[in-house]
Amino acid sequence: MKNDRKPKEKKFEASEENFRSLFEHVGCGVYISSKEGNLLTANQTLVDMLGYDSKTEFLAIDITHDLYQRPEDRRKFQEMIERKGRVVDYEEVYKRKDGSLIPVLLTSHVRYDSAGNVLGYEGIIVDQSNRIQMESRLKASQEDFKRLFENMPTGVFFSSKEGKFLNANQALLDMLDYKSKAEFLNIDITKDLYVRPEDRQKFREMIEREGGVIDYEVEFKRKDGSTVPVLLTGRTRFDQNGNILGYEGLNVDISRRKLMERQLKEAYDFINKIIQSSPNAIMATDMEGNILIWNRAAEETLRYTATEVIGKMNIDRIYPERTARKVMQMMRSPEHGRVGRLNAYPMVYVRQDGTVVEGNLSAAIIYDSSGKEIATVGSFVDLQERLEMERALRRIQEQLLQSEKLAAMGRLTSQIAHELNNPLYGIMNTLELLKTEISPQSKRRKILEMALSETVRLSDLLRKMLSFSRPDQEEKQAVDLNTVLDEILLLHERQLKENDIKIKTFLAEGLPEINASKNQLRQVFLNLVANARDAMPDGGTLSVTTAADLENVRIEITDTGIGIKEEHLNKIFDGFFTTKGSVKGVGLGLSVCHGFIKDHGGDIQVKSKVDSGTTFTITFPIFHDPAGQMEAHTS
Repeated sequence: MKNDRKPKEKKFEASEENFRSLFEHVGCGVYISSKEGNLLTANQTLVDMLGYDSKTEFLAIDITHDLYQRPEDRRKFQEMIERKGRVVDYEEVYKRKDGSLIPVLLTSHVRYDSAGNVLGYEGIIVDQSNRIQMESRLKASQEDFKRLFENMPTGVFFSSKEGKFLNANQALLDMLDYKSKAEFLNIDITKDLYVRPEDRQKFREMIEREGGVIDYEVEFKRKDGSTVPVLLTGRTRFDQNGNILGYEGLNVDISRRKLMERQLKEAYDFINKIIQSSPNAIMATDMEGNILIWNRAAEETLRYTATEVIGKMNIDRIYPERTARKVMQMMRSPEHGRVGRLNAYPMVYVRQDGTVVEGNLSAAIIYDSSGKEIATVGSFVDLQERLEMERALRRIQEQLLQSEKLAAMGRLTSQIAHELNNPLYGIMNTLELLKTEISPQSKRRKILEMALSETVRLSDLLRKMLSFSRPDQEEKQAVDLNTVLDEILLLHERQLKENDIKIKTFLAEGLPEINASKNQLRQVFLNLVANARDAMPDGGTLSVTTAADLENVRIEITDTGIGIKEEHLNKIFDGFFTTKGSVKGVGLGLSVCHGFIKDHGGDIQVKSKVDSGTTFTITFPIFHDPAGQMEAHTS
């Protein structure tokens, strides 16, 4: 029996030892007290917490007077714990031995005797000093954040994923001109804030993909509808499961920066326009000779583009050998003006094609604030401009002389044509009468027909001469160019096919009408089609295209023939100029066409390449019927 008791006693002793170890070393205060207010036992943690030197000293205190600030707090605790049997996380403030206060949390229950009478209380006491300090710091931090949030000069926001503001500071309200935060928080961000709603979607995609955005430039709308440029910096807000709740960040008004940038750009553009608009070549280099500025006049004078030289070429290349070094020496010398400048010095430059250009160079050295040389700038005046003016004057004189010749020739042509027309028609009538008296099988009939054919050709030549000197004064009317072209091509279709020439047409539907003489237009297109036919003796393709813009109707007639030599392109509209030889023409066709087209307020241009073909481009102003416009306005 004794042997059985010993293991149990040892087990009990071990259990008691474990309990005492836990009791003494647990991280919170543990106590047992009587109902009357005496401590029966307490662990060392509670003794240390309340600042007592020994457990004996601590167990001798009166709980009501030495531990509680107010005795009634002890009675309140007793009433609550005896009514409920326990208390959990009951907040109280105790006095330490030195009189300082310590906030604690009590979790305790009642101790009863075997008859159910209250003996006292036991439980744990947790020091809340750290929590209170943390709460105090948190509150201070929250107040700091709120103060920073409200007083920050930059707009701060919190928004939902769905597009509503959850909070915003006063700076953001002021920026967007809202007087009430409640009104602002009620707006739809996508519709009411973004100038371009697609920017909101782009922002969401970017911030959700990368977790944040920095300095995203966007335009917002103020309450009054005016716009404000902002830099948006934000990040995504997540819940505890990683789901996106919304976004938070800053909106910086960059209106002033944009204004400064615009003013700076305008100032730069103004200076650049002055440089680029100068009729003289302006160049600037660093002190090593690398080109920094090269204006349009420099491009035209020296035949290098700015793209080719800026940052890529040294200024030495446009000077004769060793001349650049000599120019720098002259600028640094007082012999050519003051130091740092060179005025109107005769200079020869080398163009890109190797030719030279003479002129006057004015140059200067640019210094920084400390007087250090940092760059040079020069202006070159091309003296060949004077020669160009002289050549232009000679050309004008030649044109005036040619105009006088053409005018005299026109008058002479008109007189000759009129003098020849009457007898010519008499001859034609006589030949026609003779045809009726001679058998078709007779050789004399063929000779007669040849004579009549040549007479008709002479009559056609006289008609062209009259058109050249004085075009027909047919009344102009609204004309559909597509219809006229269809008629001309239909007339020539068989002849073109016999010459192995294919016809391609690209006629615009609904082509606007023009105000023109239909007969003169027929003469123009007949002449151009005939010229195209003659230019393709071995066959080819004739393409006719029509199109229109807001002001003009355009016709393009293109052949794949032998083309026109470059030296002839400027002469083909001159009277009596021809490349066909005397057998096929006398050179009045294109000259007459040119006159007809100009008389209609139009224009004709030609592009050609030998052995590749020729394209004539004709433009006429669209006809706007004043009567029709008046009628439409009245309606």
